[in-house]
Amino acid sequence: MRADFHRILRLPPYIFEEVNRLKAAARAQGHDIIDFGMGNPDMPTPEHITAKLIETARNPRTNRYSTSRGIPGLRRAVAAFYDRRFGVKIDPDRETIVTLGSKEGFANLAQAITAPGDVVLVPSPSYPIHAYGFIIAGAVIQHLPALDPDAFLAHMVETAKQCDPAPSVIVLNYPSNPTASVVDLAFYREVLRFAERYDLIVISDLAYCEIYFDGNPPPSLLQLPGAKNRAVEFTSLSKTYAMPGWRIGFAVGNEQLIAALARVKSYLDYGAYTPIQVAATAALNGPQDCVDEIRNIYKSRRDCLVESMELAGWTIPSPSASMFAWAPLPKEFEQVGSLEFSKLLIQHAKVAVSPGIGFGESGEGYVRIALVENEQRIRQAARNVRRFLNNADQIINAQTNKQAAVS
Repeated sequence: MRADFHRILRLPPYIFEEVNRLKAAARAQGHDIIDFGMGNPDMPTPEHITAKLIETARNPRTNRYSTSRGIPGLRRAVAAFYDRRFGVKIDPDRETIVTLGSKEGFANLAQAITAPGDVVLVPSPSYPIHAYGFIIAGAVIQHLPALDPDAFLAHMVETAKQCDPAPSVIVLNYPSNPTASVVDLAFYREVLRFAERYDLIVISDLAYCEIYFDGNPPPSLLQLPGAKNRAVEFTSLSKTYAMPGWRIGFAVGNEQLIAALARVKSYLDYGAYTPIQVAATAALNGPQDCVDEIRNIYKSRRDCLVESMELAGWTIPSPSASMFAWAPLPKEFEQVGSLEFSKLLIQHAKVAVSPGIGFGESGEGYVRIALVENEQRIRQAARNVRRFLNNADQIINAQTNKQAAVS
């Protein structure tokens, strides 16, 4: 049997897997790893949401197949959220769809709208599905360096001029995973003008819109007049309500794009388990003080991380949104690269982070730190990091000698 499957060959080895193997090996040896690697919220889902899930699951009728587009009540709740939060009117029947988390919806939309050879503009660094959802669908990816929003805008225009064929899609992600950058409506206005000029579809990932700390809440692209003519926006309940394992999200926006996603999904799934959708409706329609509590926990962890690591000798910029810090490598380890640094950090400090190179070439020189450990654990990590940095020369020399012996 042949094993050179075309689509699999387009997917490189998952860089994070190297770090994950080291974590697993260290834990198997009895080591306590302080894990900032995966953006996996550790807080409990608010009780009223869980109670609604349990209540609904006790009804035998809810164990039947659901609907891939999402139950009407949840779609109405999504529309009400957009009206309440952004002042954007959404038709719950034609302009929204419920997804199995934003990742599934994003990948299936890529399948729906992509022809082999289509050129797609994707930020770098970026959450991997933003590029690989389209790569799996057969697209050609043009990366736009996006360490800050101004750089993204500049590269957006220059890259489009050089593309042959012209690009068909541009992907946005603000607040950004992994960089935690935020943008305002002026940024979205520039992107929308650009998209109209080149007749592009715009896909916005807004999964972190409720996790913000300083200043005004992040806006939605759909607040701009005419945005729904060519844009669709994804978000998720995973971070907002601490519901990552529930796998529930939604897409809103352009009617044709939503219909295309619905067509693909109709062949692939019957939608999320109905009690989960009912509980998600309770999340969106119910009291929102739980969101404030979750946001405040992340803010407190952010402040603890930045302060503790500064005292340890590692300066980390304070993120204004998302559940991540985007940290340049400590100067002692700048030359080893983000993957090697992440491996050494596990081995010598028992602290796990995500190497920036895993989010694209422009992520090299950085690591992503997820705010998924409590403040006591963050301070312990900082103490471990301080010892790690104090022994930097010894660690680097040992690693260099080890690599030389292998080669």
